[in-house]
Amino acid sequence: MSPNEIGNIRGVSDSIGLGDGASPDGLPHIAVCVCTYKRPILLKRLLKELNQQTTGGLFTYSITVVDNDAARTGEGTVAELQPGLAVPIQYLVETNQSIALARNMAIGNSTGELIALIDDDEYPIPTWLLELFQTCNEYKVDGVLGPVLRRFDEAPPAWLEKSSLLDRKVNPTGMKLAWREGRTGNVLMKREVLGFDPSPFRPEFIAGSDADFFRRKIEGGYRFVWSAKAEVFEVLPPFRWTRTYFVKRALLGGAMEPQLPTFGMRDIAKSVIAVPLYTLALPFAFVAGQYHFMKLLVKLCNHLGKLLAAMGIHLIRDQYVTN
Repeated sequence: MSPNEIGNIRGVSDSIGLGDGASPDGLPHIAVCVCTYKRPILLKRLLKELNQQTTGGLFTYSITVVDNDAARTGEGTVAELQPGLAVPIQYLVETNQSIALARNMAIGNSTGELIALIDDDEYPIPTWLLELFQTCNEYKVDGVLGPVLRRFDEAPPAWLEKSSLLDRKVNPTGMKLAWREGRTGNVLMKREVLGFDPSPFRPEFIAGSDADFFRRKIEGGYRFVWSAKAEVFEVLPPFRWTRTYFVKRALLGGAMEPQLPTFGMRDIAKSVIAVPLYTLALPFAFVAGQYHFMKLLVKLCNHLGKLLAAMGIHLIRDQYVTN
């Protein structure tokens, strides 16, 4: 794609682009793919940090931003930063609201032997890409995932700060990935993992398309491991401190399960038992403290989301839980 070329790909409006991201010196090239939705301030921080990545002279990289907001709320941020960035960047728009479609567009319109994915509400350490790249080479695998650590720009409620509700597991470097732990907030993979599939992430999943992706790839023989040092930080704004947010997220996460081929009668039976038991236990958890209450409520809503989805009922239809 030539500079400032207008993209006419499905779902794309105007595109802001610089070059094709190809490496002139024959080094491996990493295409960093970012999907964004109504987070221009967080996107700005992410792009600034991506511009500071250490390569060790081992690879080159570029950035592809796909805005999943038809109002193009991320365009101004990219246009503002682009002249000062040392890294090639392109901006695209997926007007159909779907995180899976946005990921597919980013991957399909980027170049390079390697694909890295990071979320717009995250930012990496300076050696993020280098750690992922070196781990991939050292263990001779098809992809590497790194930890996502929580960060607060404002002081959160005390109960939330010391809770584990928003924590992500940190596994040791080299540990084999289980597909249920697969996510796209911090990952590097070889492009060959995607094959010739134009839609590696399935849009029928309103949530959990990343888990579905890793399930299919791992079952297909591809190998992924962890890199404990490839850290990124997830910014948790105030709206994600509310009970409403936790409830919606749990319902949406539960609703994803029946779409997986691994879901069966045993899962339904567990949820049928769990829902009334957890409901009866809620008053006792409330007396024990807000953290205990919310932890139990999240489990209850997850099981409830599974049962309702199994019956064709989806209480949460918006893929982006923003309140």
